[in-house]
Amino acid sequence: MTTLRLLLSESNDPWFNLAVETCIYRQMPATQKVLFLWRNAETVVIGRAQNPWKECNTRRMAQDGIKLARRSSGGGAVFHDLGNCCFTFMAGKPEYDKSVSTGIILRALSALGIEAEASGRNDLVVRRGEESRKISGSAYHETPDRGFHHGTFLINSDLSRLADYLNPDIKKLHTKGITSVRSRVANLTEIAPEINYAAICDAVTESFFVYYQARCQPERISPEALPDLPGFAEQFARQSSWEWNFGHSPDFSHLLDTRFAWGGVEIHFDVERGVISRCQIFSDSLNPAPLEALATQLQGVDYRPDALAAAVARLQVAFPAQHEELAELKSWLTTSVS
Repeated sequence: MTTLRLLLSESNDPWFNLAVETCIYRQMPATQKVLFLWRNAETVVIGRAQNPWKECNTRRMAQDGIKLARRSSGGGAVFHDLGNCCFTFMAGKPEYDKSVSTGIILRALSALGIEAEASGRNDLVVRRGEESRKISGSAYHETPDRGFHHGTFLINSDLSRLADYLNPDIKKLHTKGITSVRSRVANLTEIAPEINYAAICDAVTESFFVYYQARCQPERISPEALPDLPGFAEQFARQSSWEWNFGHSPDFSHLLDTRFAWGGVEIHFDVERGVISRCQIFSDSLNPAPLEALATQLQGVDYRPDALAAAVARLQVAFPAQHEELAELKSWLTTSVS
């Protein structure tokens, strides 16, 4: 007999929701079929093999208080707000089949009067005249005995903000990570103005039940009402950490260069797992000693603005005669890597 489990999150914290997803996926019986529905407040979610500095405007995100969340599946960067609905289907093998979950979603949309179709590996699109518009993107993750399919519906998301956070600053940065492919997107409210998050959740839930010819009671979860999830605190700590969200990036190199009144500076970083493994600094400054010391001190430092600022601040103490020059360098450097 098919055993179903339905979880509805009342939290809008992406780190909480992704930690719940991971714990349930690891702990679920192989015979169980799980549907998890959730949504995130303003967040950029990146794929497992992506570099946030390349994919996102990390400086604008920091200014606006937008969270970064790295998921365990592949795929590209997406912006979430409360106008999205996120879904996760999980099942053990050999029953796991992403075409089954895709079919459940398409039937749910059809029940709401929206005729969509699968396109490519992981998108759902609707036809608007001669044009296809993406309304849903998905990503997948599999282990030898189970798999999951998760994605998001655009319901009434503020699409104008996609450009704010998914268009990175131009950086001289080279990486082997996966690059996002940008698509023309549309909100479901453009097609069915009355649609909302609750309606989507109800339709997907009903389609899930109908497909498996079984039902179950929903589990409503939140930080105050967690299901029994051994190891959740540890997983949440990992999911919300800089080391996972930024430090887990593929290795990359970054070239920075500028000119100050006191001389030109060119810095070459090699970064491995978010940590500077090699730093070279070239300058025509008449007082290169602080920069030579900085190149040595930055090896082994996290590639993050506060860590770089702290390293330069130490040099301001060691080289008081160059305090103002180093203050300019610190401001430029921390802005350039944020």
